[in-house]
Amino acid sequence: MSNARSDVSAFEFKSSGLKLLTFVPATLDVAVLDAALQQRLGGREHMLSNEQVALDFNQLPQTPTAAEVSALMAVLRNYALKPVMALGGNDAQQAAAQEAGLLLLDEETRVAAAAATPAPAPAPVAAPEAAPVRAPAMVITRPVRTGQQVYAKGSDLVVLALVSNGAEVIADGHIHVYAPLRGRALAGARGDTSARIFTTSLEAELVSIAGVYRTLDESLPASVKSKPAQVFLDQDNLVIEALAL
Repeated sequence: MSNARSDVSAFEFKSSGLKLLTFVPATLDVAVLDAALQQRLGGREHMLSNEQVALDFNQLPQTPTAAEVSALMAVLRNYALKPVMALGGNDAQQAAAQEAGLLLLDEETRVAAAAATPAPAPAPVAAPEAAPVRAPAMVITRPVRTGQQVYAKGSDLVVLALVSNGAEVIADGHIHVYAPLRGRALAGARGDTSARIFTTSLEAELVSIAGVYRTLDESLPASVKSKPAQVFLDQDNLVIEALAL
């Protein structure tokens, strides 16, 4: 099969109505998918480790065989993802998925399940409660080198040294880098839209807040390039602005 499709466009992750992560492959070339997963997730320890996923075949240009579906499932398992069911696609694609051992979920069942979910009852008026306590911040004192990934699960991440090009720092909360940030920084990794990225020298390849990302290969304004800056979400817009330190 052709490798013409770039690694970064070989697949995408989407949230499904069942609160189950959906993997949407655009190719069945396992080499392309493996390279794309390695680029996006790194090794077996990442922000999606041990997540169950549904395979969505709607963007596949061809009908897979059961063997090809099994190979795709094996690639996902190599990255600590657990394929459990299939949705979308035509009858032949669904038959191949079922033969490979996946459960099937058609769109009608999915819609019916969503409709049958009762709306939550209004919360009773009560005295204000204390905000949940976030786990202690992870503090990294050594440089994060090219190819390394650091993930602060359930907490903020504080880095007191250089984040090199090709390195990746991820946090469910805020990210603070008190040194040049030259790699990729992903804050609010599990959907916290209030998370922010702070650095004393913004030189990043990519920044992301709650899945909204921007590559910074293009020229940054002189007001923030290699200077103190913060990154945050304003509604659905990613904002990068200077910090006065």
